[in-house]
Amino acid sequence: MNNQILIFNPKSANGKHRIPNSILQVGASIYGIYEFVFVDGNLENDPWEKIDSYFKTGNFKYFCSTVMPGPQLRQAIPFTKKIKEKYPDCITIWGGYFASNQYQVSISSGFVDYVINGPGDIAFPSLIGVLEDNNHTEISTIKNLIFKNEEGEIIKTAKEELLDQDSLPKLPYQHLNSFYNLENYLSKTFLGRNTFSYHSSLGCPFTCSFCAVVPIYKGRWKAKSAESVYKDVKYFKDTYRIEAIEFHDNNFFTSRKRVIEFSELIKNDGITWWGEGRIDTINKYSDTDLILMKEAGCKMIFLGAETGNDEILKQMNKGGTQTGETIKEFVKRLYPIGIIPELSFVLGMPAETPEKVMAQIEWDINFIKEIKEINPDAEIIIYLYSPVATEGSELYKQIQKAGFSFPKNLEDWLAPAWENFDLRKNPLTPWLTPKMVDRIMNFETVLNGYYPTATDFRIKGFKRSLLRGVSKIRYITGFYKYPYEIKLLHKIWKYRQPETQGFYSE
Repeated sequence: MNNQILIFNPKSANGKHRIPNSILQVGASIYGIYEFVFVDGNLENDPWEKIDSYFKTGNFKYFCSTVMPGPQLRQAIPFTKKIKEKYPDCITIWGGYFASNQYQVSISSGFVDYVINGPGDIAFPSLIGVLEDNNHTEISTIKNLIFKNEEGEIIKTAKEELLDQDSLPKLPYQHLNSFYNLENYLSKTFLGRNTFSYHSSLGCPFTCSFCAVVPIYKGRWKAKSAESVYKDVKYFKDTYRIEAIEFHDNNFFTSRKRVIEFSELIKNDGITWWGEGRIDTINKYSDTDLILMKEAGCKMIFLGAETGNDEILKQMNKGGTQTGETIKEFVKRLYPIGIIPELSFVLGMPAETPEKVMAQIEWDINFIKEIKEINPDAEIIIYLYSPVATEGSELYKQIQKAGFSFPKNLEDWLAPAWENFDLRKNPLTPWLTPKMVDRIMNFETVLNGYYPTATDFRIKGFKRSLLRGVSKIRYITGFYKYPYEIKLLHKIWKYRQPETQGFYSE
C-alpha cells in the first residue's frame, strides 16, 4: 500500500516519561481504518533517519505531526520541509496549539498542506477519506480544518462541536507499544514511581484573553466520565504498576461531581495525582471534598493565579470570581489539608506607561511573598508575559498598539529568541525593558533559592538547606540583583524549573 500514514511526535523536552497522548488521539481516529506508524522524537536518537526510512519504502503518502510551541518546532519545521522537498507528492498535516494559533504562517510556508484546528477525531479521518477518494470539492465541508484553496486563499472552516468523550475510540496504547515499549514513558517523578500522563477532558469553559486554548475551544469543555478515567488508570496500574498520574487537562476540576466520583473510585489504589484547575472553581469545593481528594492521592494542584492585582485580572478577562483575596483564601485553606497549591503567575502585562508596568511587577512580587507567608508549601511558577492574546480582545488590540507582532515566516520561529518566547523566558515585547525582565528573573532565582521547588526531588536535605541559607538575606531584604551564587548552585545541581521543564524524572 502506498497510502500509509506516519504520525510524528517532535521532541518536546528533556524528560522522556510522558506518554504522547496527542498522537495517540490522532491514531485512535483512524485505528482499524488506515495503516499508520508512530515515530516519537523523544525516544529516537535520529528521528529523521527513522522517518526517511519509512518514506523510502514508497508506502507512505501522509506526514502528520502535532506541533506545540517551543522545542517541538526544532524538529517539526525542518522535518516537514525536508519531507516536502524529498517527497513532493506527500501530503503534510499539522495539528496542535502552535498550528492552530499560528495557522497563517504555517499554511503560507509552502510545506504545510493542512492544519487540523482543534480536535481531529472527525476532521482527520474525514480529510484522509476525501483525499483518498480524490474528492477535493468536499474538503471545505470538513469542520476544524484550515487549508489553501485553488485560488491561494486560506480557508478556515467552521468549528466542530466537542464530542462526548466516552463515545470516542479508545487510545491505541498497544499499537504505540508495538513501536515503543510503553514502560519507556513511565518514570519516577515528584509524584511517585512509574508516573503516567493522561488527558481526561478537552477545553476550558473560560475565555481568558491571554490563553492559547481559547481560540481553539471557544470556551467549551467536555470530559470523560469518572468511571471511564478510572478504568484507564486501573488498566495501567494492573499492567504497568503505575504509582502516579499527571492529568494534563486544561481544567481537570471543572466538574466537582466528576472529581469527587473519581476520588471515591481511586482512594484505595495508592495512586498519587496532580491536575490543573482554577482557584475560583475549586474554592467552591467544601473542606470535606478537599480532604477526600487528599485521601484519594491528590498531592498537588496547578492553579492559574496569574496575578494578585484585581485590575490586571480584569485586563486578562480572567472571568469567574477570582480576586487577589480569593487566591490568599484558597492557599490558606489548602495548608492544613496538605494539598500543595502550584500557583502560576504571569508578570509583565502591557500598561499605559513603563512606570505602571514596573509598578505592576513590584505589586506581584510582593503578593507572591505574601502568599509564601500564608502557605510556605505553595509552589510558585513565574512566567514572563508572552502574547497569545485572543484575536479581537481588548488585550489583543493593546499588544498590537504597543508594536508587538509575530514572525511572518515559519522558519523564523526557529530562532533562539522565539523559542525562548514560547517557553516564556524571553518576552520579545516592546513594553518590557531589560531592567524589568532582570527584576522578574532575578526575583525568581532568589525565590527558587529560598524556597526550592518540591517537584525536583533531588534538591533535598543539605542541598535544600544550603540554597535557603545562601538566599535568605536577599529574600528578606528584597535585594535581588546579580544572584550569581544562587545561579551557580542551581547550575551545579541541575536545578529543574517546572515552568519550562516539567517535573524532574529519572
